[in-house]
Amino acid sequence: MSGHSRWSQIKRKKGKTDVQRGKLFSKILREITVAARNGGGDPKGNLRLKAAIESAKGANMPADNVKRAIQKGTGELPGESYEEITYEGYGPGGVAVLVQVVTDNKNRTGPELRHLFEKQSGRMGTSGCVAWMFDRRGVIQVDADRIKEDDLLEKALEAGADDVKKVEKAFEISTAPDEMEAVRSALETQGVPVLEASAVMVPQSTVRVEGKDAAAVLRLIEALEEQDDVQAVYSNYDIPDEVLDAISAA
Repeated sequence: MSGHSRWSQIKRKKGKTDVQRGKLFSKILREITVAARNGGGDPKGNLRLKAAIESAKGANMPADNVKRAIQKGTGELPGESYEEITYEGYGPGGVAVLVQVVTDNKNRTGPELRHLFEKQSGRMGTSGCVAWMFDRRGVIQVDADRIKEDDLLEKALEAGADDVKKVEKAFEISTAPDEMEAVRSALETQGVPVLEASAVMVPQSTVRVEGKDAAAVLRLIEALEEQDDVQAVYSNYDIPDEVLDAISAA
């Protein structure tokens, strides 16, 4: 998913406006609340909550916000009733798209996502239509400027990782989802500069898209990511670097 990973890096370089930062906080807080509701409020025994808290720290979120979100999840404080739903569909060029949402009103969210798909020349599909094309994996990102690839590869494989690859200025370490935290902990103990770790959906194969389809796919992904209830968007597109450079420069 080289194109997908690289576009994420390009977007990060552009920085975040206050509105984007507010949306990021909202998405992280929802994830913390749902994680605490499903697995309890102690991150030591709830790896999903631990990962969400790490995301909050990475976004410089105030600790009080995190605490309240956990308390809403555990029922110590009143809060919204959220439902987790995965929507599936197709984008321009026939790429597969998975959309993970946390919503308090699926009757609002579903139609909004359908509209976004159709507006960007895609279409919503039925449950299961593309999910089989993806595998759930743990991905740990490491600062590539602060460690040599050979050194990291040795340490990662010893810690139980499956693979290491470089994407822009970061190394991406792939693990089984239930091994991610153990691998991350082992790497941090050895002084490896870990940036973040998360469980993601990785495509089994990719679809190459260029020209107008490439730009349209990126517009669709960005439109979906900006929807308030969307937590994550995954796709199997592969866009050549030169095409990404041209799009980002436009």
